[in-house]
Order: sequence, then C-alpha cells, then structure tokens
Amino acid sequence: MSTALGFVAIVFWSTSIAFSRSLTEALGPVTASAAVFLTSGALGCACLALTRGGFGRVRALPVRYLLGCGILFVLYEVCLYMAIGLSADRTQVLGVGIINYLWPGLTLVLSIPILRKKASVTLLPGAVMAFAGVVLAMGQGGLRDLLSGPGISHSNFVSYMFALGAAITWALYSNLVRRWGGEGGAVPVFLLATGLVLAAVRLGAAEHSHWAPRAVLELLFVALVPSLLAYAFWDRAMRKGKIILVASFSHLTPLLSTLVSWAYLGVRPGPTLWIACALVMAGAVICRLSVKD
Repeated sequence: MSTALGFVAIVFWSTSIAFSRSLTEALGPVTASAAVFLTSGALGCACLALTRGGFGRVRALPVRYLLGCGILFVLYEVCLYMAIGLSADRTQVLGVGIINYLWPGLTLVLSIPILRKKASVTLLPGAVMAFAGVVLAMGQGGLRDLLSGPGISHSNFVSYMFALGAAITWALYSNLVRRWGGEGGAVPVFLLATGLVLAAVRLGAAEHSHWAPRAVLELLFVALVPSLLAYAFWDRAMRKGKIILVASFSHLTPLLSTLVSWAYLGVRPGPTLWIACALVMAGAVICRLSVKD
C-alpha cells in the first residue's frame, strides 16, 4: 500500500507544473507559492488536529526527523521556487527543470551510503539514460541555455544553483525520511512552515497579483493535490514503501508532466517526447535492477 501511494504521489506531482505555471501567471511566483503552501499547510494541520493523537504523535517523532527533514523540506521548496522566480524567461525555466529533475537519480545514488543499498556497475549507464530522457522531455532549449558556458549571466547562474540545491535537498530528504521518520509523519507541519517562510519572502517582493476565480480554483487544486496529498503520500512511501521501486518510477515525472501540460496548457509534444519516453522507461528499469538492499 505504501509503495502504491508513492506512485500516486508521482502522478499528482505531474500536474504541478501545468497548474502552477497558470497560477503564477496570475499571482506571481512568490505570491502563488506562499499561498499554495499556507493553504495546504493550514488544511493539513486542521486535519491533523482532528485525528486521534494528532499533534501529540508529531511531538513524539524523532527530533532529528522533525528538524533535519523539516529543514530539508523547506529548503527544497524555497530553492525550487526561487529558481523559477529568478529565471529570466521560459527557456531558462526549462534548464531549471532539467536540473531539478536530477533528484530521482540522486535519490537512488544517495540510498547507497544513507540506506546501505548495494549497486551494480549498470547503475551509471541506467542513470545517464534516464537523465537523457529527462532532457528530451523537458525541452532541448533549456539544455542549450544551460550549456551556453560563458554566456550564462550571473542571475542565470544563481537560478541554476538554486535548482541544483533543490535536487540535492529533495534526494536527501527522501532517504533521510526512511532512516529517521519512525512510524509517523509531519508533512502538514512542514508545508505550513514552508508557507510561512515564503510569506516572509513575499513581504520583500514586488509582485502584482490578479485574483480571478480561475486562479482561486487553481490555488485550491495545487494546494490539495500536488502539495498536501502528494507530499503526504510520498512521505509514507519513503518511510514504509519500496524506496528503490518508487524512486525508479519517479523518472517518469517529467514525461507525465509534459502530457498534462499538453492537455491543460495546450503545449503540443513532438516526436522527441516518444524518444524521451523510451529512454526514461529503459533507464528507470536499469536503475531499479541496479540498486538493491
């Protein structure tokens, strides 16, 4: 059951880019992200308070989980949204997305020292194959911008570093949740903490927001589905599920995200998408077979 919830979390996350992009166009990236996490955190904490034991179970969790994983959770979201917010244009956002989607492979790699997993020599070519599929699925324009060498401006470099920080922190979080999480989770608290941090950032950001009815509906969807439910399911999968199988399946996230964007944003995928699909699936299978307990 926990492994299945991890798969559901990945499907939910695949809706995040399309709906968040539409939402940020109306509210701005910092306002949108702060509103999303404040809403999801408040809903999650309200549900937690209504359950038996509620916050008492959270207080009973290991301190290293609450502090260590909590800080990593907040850092991931802040890094990701800062990377998106500092991107000069949509082309650079593709480069940011490519770097951020290093986290599935990094989760598998870091499971070796953190969770004492064992790996065969086929892990490297499997990861490379999956990453090549991610690059194709997310768009070649972002890769050209990323590899433009001396042409990268200071602001672009900072954005890419935030994206790299996001990939590393989420891979660490996913493994340390398994090692430190115990029998419970504190995702609603982590979500609310993230919202408060982003709200503080919003106080110093000059953004103009247009609160249309569509933006409100998108906010509720993003706060509930790819935020609250997806992160809660992922936390459960990392603590009790088959982490290698779930992490391998997560290589499909950029592909699923592209398909959702096609349907919701009208972004029509070309033949490159199907090549990316084959690479990602093959790479995920190789990675799954390469890392074992």
